[in-house]
Amino acid sequence: MSTLRVFHTKRWLKAVWTTSRCSQRAYTTPKGGNSARPSDVETHSARAYCSNLIRKYDSPSFTLQTFIPPSSRDAYLAIRAFNIDVAQIADTTSIPTIGIMRMQFWRDTITKALAGSPPKEPVAILLAKAAEDLYHRTDGKARLSKNWFLRVISTREQFLSNPPYPNLATLESYAENTYSTLLYLTLSALPLASVAADHLASHIGKATGIVAVLRGLPLVAFPPLQTHSTSNLGLGSSLGAARQGTVLLPLDVMAEAGVKEEDVLRQGASAPGLRDAIFAVATRANDHLITAREMLANLRSGEGLGHEFEHQNEEEHQYGVEQLNAGSRSQLEDIERAFGVLMPAIATQSWLDRLQKHDFDIFAPKLRTTDWRLPWKAYWGFNRRKL
Repeated sequence: MSTLRVFHTKRWLKAVWTTSRCSQRAYTTPKGGNSARPSDVETHSARAYCSNLIRKYDSPSFTLQTFIPPSSRDAYLAIRAFNIDVAQIADTTSIPTIGIMRMQFWRDTITKALAGSPPKEPVAILLAKAAEDLYHRTDGKARLSKNWFLRVISTREQFLSNPPYPNLATLESYAENTYSTLLYLTLSALPLASVAADHLASHIGKATGIVAVLRGLPLVAFPPLQTHSTSNLGLGSSLGAARQGTVLLPLDVMAEAGVKEEDVLRQGASAPGLRDAIFAVATRANDHLITAREMLANLRSGEGLGHEFEHQNEEEHQYGVEQLNAGSRSQLEDIERAFGVLMPAIATQSWLDRLQKHDFDIFAPKLRTTDWRLPWKAYWGFNRRKL
């Protein structure tokens, strides 16, 4: 655990202890209950901690939380805070063994939190509360999938040392197993098990994940001496502060554009072919957003989604017969319920538009600033149901 993380966690625990003492609330367990169940004070403090963490490191997700139903917002905050914490392991760890140990810590933490016995860690406490609320709201019929959390951890672990993506398909797979999976988790917290909603979430998550890698590219190639809190980390990109001189673009795209890593490290934005490579990767992200919009338009016109959901038969995507045979009207109703969860499409499109405005110069300083127009764009898109 990094010094910064330890400091914040200790400060959070101190605040909880002080509040508990002042309010004279003992950490007691109802008769026959779980002795590890957090108190209301701890849960409140955990919620504030996660919210502040997201506001600091993932400002788009902080802005978009308002479109998540209040009953599912604790789950949303816990899931997004979890993503930040796991992503930052690569930011703050230079020794692979330590990084692997911290990933294992998160595997154990998720397991305990979903079992109702979270450790004294704010994300775990809020996640346990969200999982318990979901269980009671649905009479035990819905749950947060541990396997999806573990998928995110395992994928992040594979990229701890920032290995190159052999091709664009590998980058898409990374995005599916991280950002799309975060959306699946959030949908399950509504709860909603829908082929149509998951299918749109898959494309939106892939776009978001690809953009996260692009946003992080300058700081991976030229990492700062310390991890800074800047809005360009808003999508939780995985940066390796100790991995000097890494250009995280798919190798096939770099080869086609004639980009050499040493040129990027020497010349930065002036490296030959770099803008062409950025354009190619950004185009793939944009294609996923276009596909999601076309699918939504097809449903509204009474047609089908247009193509099958390639991840439909994966273990955690469990649908009933009614879902598998649902018509366009029923699927459209599912999208209506899920729309708030799909809002990252707007934040992702907004950043891609800014990238195009700067002629695909990934090093343009304004790309690393907060998008002050996002709240308005999100409000407009949500009310008009446009992604």
